[in-house]
Amino acid sequence: MDYKRITLLSGHYGSGKTNVAVNMAMELKKEYERVTVADLDIVNPYFRTLDSKADFDHAGIRLIVSEYANTNLDVPALPQEIYTIVDDTLAHVVIDVGGDERGALALGRISDRIREENDYEMLLVINRFRPLTRTPEDVLVVMREIEAAGGIPFTGIVNDSNLGAETDAETVRSSLGFAQEVSKLTGLPVVMTAVEEELYEELKDEIPDLFPMKLQKRPV
Repeated sequence: MDYKRITLLSGHYGSGKTNVAVNMAMELKKEYERVTVADLDIVNPYFRTLDSKADFDHAGIRLIVSEYANTNLDVPALPQEIYTIVDDTLAHVVIDVGGDERGALALGRISDRIREENDYEMLLVINRFRPLTRTPEDVLVVMREIEAAGGIPFTGIVNDSNLGAETDAETVRSSLGFAQEVSKLTGLPVVMTAVEEELYEELKDEIPDLFPMKLQKRPV
Protein backbone atom coordinates (compact mmCIF):
# COMPACT_ATOMS: atom_id res chain seq x y z
CA MET A 1 0.00 0.00 0.00
CA ASP A 2 1.01 3.63 -0.41
CA TYR A 3 1.58 4.95 3.10
CA LYS A 4 0.43 8.34 4.30
CA ARG A 5 2.50 10.20 6.90
CA ILE A 6 0.25 8.90 9.69
CA THR A 7 -1.30 5.44 9.68
CA LEU A 8 -3.82 4.72 12.42
CA LEU A 9 -4.91 1.17 13.23
CA SER A 10 -7.93 0.29 15.31
CA GLY A 11 -10.36 -2.58 15.78
CA HIS A 12 -11.86 -4.74 18.46
CA TYR A 13 -9.62 -6.35 21.08
CA GLY A 14 -8.00 -9.45 19.63
CA SER A 15 -8.15 -8.24 16.04
CA GLY A 16 -4.35 -8.30 15.80
CA LYS A 17 -3.83 -4.59 15.24
CA THR A 18 -0.66 -4.51 17.35
CA ASN A 19 1.06 -7.12 15.18
CA VAL A 20 0.01 -5.19 12.10
CA ALA A 21 1.32 -1.95 13.60
CA VAL A 22 4.70 -3.46 14.45
CA ASN A 23 5.14 -4.90 10.96
CA MET A 24 4.00 -1.71 9.25
CA ALA A 25 6.57 0.27 11.19
CA MET A 26 9.32 -2.13 10.13
CA GLU A 27 8.18 -1.84 6.52
CA LEU A 28 8.14 1.96 6.70
CA LYS A 29 11.68 1.99 8.08
CA LYS A 30 12.90 0.50 4.80
CA GLU A 31 11.85 3.70 3.02
CA TYR A 32 11.96 6.49 5.60
CA GLU A 33 14.62 7.60 8.05
CA ARG A 34 12.29 8.77 10.82
CA VAL A 35 9.59 6.33 11.93
CA THR A 36 7.59 6.45 15.14
CA VAL A 37 5.19 3.97 16.73
CA ALA A 38 2.67 5.19 19.30
CA ASP A 39 0.07 3.24 21.25
CA LEU A 40 -2.89 5.22 22.53
CA ASP A 41 -4.53 2.45 24.55
CA ILE A 42 -4.82 3.97 28.02
CA VAL A 43 -7.73 1.80 29.14
CA ASN A 44 -5.74 -1.41 29.18
CA PRO A 45 -2.14 -0.44 30.02
CA TYR A 46 -0.67 -3.89 29.35
CA PHE A 47 1.19 -2.34 26.46
CA ARG A 48 1.93 -5.12 24.01
CA THR A 49 3.67 -2.81 21.55
CA LEU A 50 6.34 -2.37 24.23
CA ASP A 51 7.17 -6.06 23.81
CA SER A 52 8.85 -5.09 20.53
CA LYS A 53 10.95 -2.30 22.03
CA ALA A 54 14.24 -4.15 21.51
CA ASP A 55 13.40 -4.68 17.84
CA PHE A 56 12.42 -1.03 17.47
CA ASP A 57 15.62 0.14 19.14
CA HIS A 58 17.69 -2.06 16.83
CA ALA A 59 15.87 -0.71 13.76
CA GLY A 60 16.05 2.91 14.91
CA ILE A 61 12.29 3.27 15.34
CA ARG A 62 11.01 5.60 18.04
CA LEU A 63 8.39 4.20 20.44
CA ILE A 64 5.96 6.39 22.37
CA VAL A 65 4.53 4.51 25.32
CA SER A 66 2.66 5.28 28.51
CA GLU A 67 4.85 5.22 31.60
CA TYR A 68 2.36 2.70 33.02
CA ALA A 69 2.86 0.24 30.16
CA ASN A 70 3.34 -3.40 31.21
CA THR A 71 2.69 -2.55 34.85
CA ASN A 72 -0.27 -3.41 37.06
CA LEU A 73 -1.26 0.24 37.38
CA ASP A 74 -4.48 1.14 35.61
CA VAL A 75 -3.96 4.89 35.28
CA PRO A 76 -5.27 6.58 32.11
CA ALA A 77 -2.30 8.79 31.24
CA LEU A 78 -0.38 9.59 28.09
CA PRO A 79 3.06 11.20 27.87
CA GLN A 80 3.47 14.74 26.58
CA GLU A 81 5.50 13.43 23.65
CA ILE A 82 2.25 12.16 22.13
CA TYR A 83 1.90 15.64 20.63
CA THR A 84 5.06 15.13 18.58
CA ILE A 85 2.91 12.91 16.35
CA VAL A 86 1.39 16.05 14.90
CA ASP A 87 4.24 18.49 15.59
CA ASP A 88 7.00 16.53 13.84
CA THR A 89 5.70 16.41 10.27
CA LEU A 90 8.95 14.90 8.94
CA ALA A 91 8.36 11.60 10.76
CA HIS A 92 6.16 8.76 9.52
CA VAL A 93 3.96 7.48 12.33
CA VAL A 94 2.03 4.27 13.01
CA ILE A 95 -0.57 4.68 15.75
CA ASP A 96 -2.00 1.66 17.54
CA VAL A 97 -5.34 3.04 18.73
CA GLY A 98 -7.22 1.45 21.63
CA GLY A 99 -9.35 -1.62 20.99
CA ASP A 100 -12.76 -0.05 21.52
CA GLU A 101 -14.44 3.33 21.86
CA ARG A 102 -12.93 3.91 25.31
CA GLY A 103 -9.38 3.41 24.09
CA ALA A 104 -10.09 5.60 21.06
CA LEU A 105 -10.93 8.54 23.33
CA ALA A 106 -7.20 9.26 23.67
CA LEU A 107 -7.07 9.93 19.95
CA GLY A 108 -9.42 12.87 20.46
CA ARG A 109 -6.54 14.91 21.91
CA ILE A 110 -4.83 15.14 18.52
CA SER A 111 -7.57 14.21 16.03
CA ASP A 112 -8.22 17.82 14.95
CA ARG A 113 -4.55 18.28 14.05
CA ILE A 114 -4.45 14.98 12.16
CA ARG A 115 -7.52 15.88 10.11
CA GLU A 116 -6.14 19.36 9.46
CA GLU A 117 -2.88 17.98 8.05
CA ASN A 118 -4.91 15.47 6.00
CA ASP A 119 -2.06 13.04 5.38
CA TYR A 120 -3.38 9.94 7.14
CA GLU A 121 -5.11 6.60 6.80
CA MET A 122 -7.42 5.27 9.50
CA LEU A 123 -7.55 1.50 9.04
CA LEU A 124 -10.08 -0.86 10.59
CA VAL A 125 -8.42 -4.16 11.51
CA ILE A 126 -10.92 -7.04 11.39
CA ASN A 127 -10.74 -10.66 12.51
CA ARG A 128 -13.84 -12.65 11.64
CA PHE A 129 -12.93 -15.34 14.16
CA ARG A 130 -13.21 -13.13 17.25
CA PRO A 131 -16.44 -13.75 19.20
CA LEU A 132 -17.66 -10.15 19.22
CA THR A 133 -17.05 -9.46 15.51
CA ARG A 134 -18.40 -12.57 13.83
CA THR A 135 -20.80 -10.72 11.54
CA PRO A 136 -20.33 -7.65 9.33
CA GLU A 137 -23.02 -5.95 11.40
CA ASP A 138 -20.98 -6.56 14.58
CA VAL A 139 -17.95 -4.98 12.90
CA LEU A 140 -20.02 -1.96 11.86
CA VAL A 141 -21.11 -1.35 15.47
CA VAL A 142 -17.50 -1.42 16.70
CA MET A 143 -16.42 0.82 13.83
CA ARG A 144 -19.03 3.49 14.55
CA GLU A 145 -18.18 3.51 18.27
CA ILE A 146 -14.48 4.01 17.58
CA GLU A 147 -15.13 6.75 15.03
CA ALA A 148 -17.41 8.62 17.43
CA ALA A 149 -14.87 8.42 20.26
CA GLY A 150 -11.71 9.13 18.25
CA GLY A 151 -13.09 11.80 15.95
CA ILE A 152 -11.52 10.40 12.77
CA PRO A 153 -13.44 8.37 10.18
CA PHE A 154 -12.03 5.09 8.90
CA THR A 155 -10.64 5.08 5.37
CA GLY A 156 -9.93 1.39 4.77
CA ILE A 157 -9.95 -2.18 6.07
CA VAL A 158 -7.15 -4.56 7.02
CA ASN A 159 -8.29 -8.19 6.94
CA ASP A 160 -6.31 -9.88 9.71
CA SER A 161 -8.64 -12.84 10.26
CA ASN A 162 -6.69 -15.60 11.98
CA LEU A 163 -6.93 -18.46 14.47
CA GLY A 164 -3.58 -17.88 16.13
CA ALA A 165 -1.25 -20.87 15.89
CA GLU A 166 -3.97 -22.87 14.13
CA THR A 167 -4.10 -20.49 11.15
CA ASP A 168 -3.41 -22.10 7.78
CA ALA A 169 -3.87 -21.00 4.18
CA GLU A 170 -7.49 -22.16 4.11
CA THR A 171 -8.22 -20.05 7.20
CA VAL A 172 -7.11 -16.98 5.28
CA ARG A 173 -8.98 -17.96 2.13
CA SER A 174 -12.19 -18.47 4.10
CA SER A 175 -12.01 -14.92 5.46
CA LEU A 176 -11.97 -13.13 2.12
CA GLY A 177 -15.73 -13.24 1.57
CA PHE A 178 -16.30 -11.86 5.06
CA ALA A 179 -13.89 -8.99 4.41
CA GLN A 180 -15.74 -8.14 1.21
CA GLU A 181 -19.07 -8.18 3.06
CA VAL A 182 -17.66 -5.74 5.62
CA SER A 183 -16.36 -3.61 2.76
CA LYS A 184 -19.77 -3.51 1.11
CA LEU A 185 -21.55 -2.68 4.37
CA THR A 186 -19.12 0.07 5.42
CA GLY A 187 -18.23 1.46 2.00
CA LEU A 188 -14.53 1.04 2.81
CA PRO A 189 -11.98 -0.72 0.58
CA VAL A 190 -9.99 -3.74 1.78
CA VAL A 191 -6.47 -2.31 1.49
CA MET A 192 -4.63 -5.47 2.56
CA THR A 193 -4.91 -9.00 3.92
CA ALA A 194 -2.32 -9.68 6.63
CA VAL A 195 -0.80 -13.17 6.93
CA GLU A 196 2.03 -14.80 8.81
CA GLU A 197 5.10 -14.74 6.58
CA GLU A 198 5.22 -18.56 6.40
CA LEU A 199 1.91 -18.50 4.48
CA TYR A 200 2.87 -15.71 2.11
CA GLU A 201 4.45 -17.80 -0.65
CA GLU A 202 1.46 -20.14 -0.80
CA LEU A 203 -1.08 -17.32 -1.06
CA LYS A 204 0.67 -14.46 -2.83
CA ASP A 205 -0.54 -15.36 -6.33
CA GLU A 206 -4.20 -15.73 -5.39
CA ILE A 207 -4.87 -12.97 -2.84
CA PRO A 208 -4.31 -9.32 -3.81
CA ASP A 209 -2.57 -6.86 -1.50
CA LEU A 210 -1.16 -9.60 0.73
CA PHE A 211 0.94 -8.30 3.64
CA PRO A 212 3.42 -10.80 5.18
CA MET A 213 4.06 -10.40 8.91
CA LYS A 214 6.50 -11.65 11.50
CA LEU A 215 4.41 -12.42 14.54
CA GLN A 216 5.28 -10.51 17.69
CA LYS A 217 6.81 -12.63 20.44
CA ARG A 218 6.37 -11.68 24.06
CA PRO A 219 9.61 -11.50 26.07
CA VAL A 220 10.17 -14.24 28.64
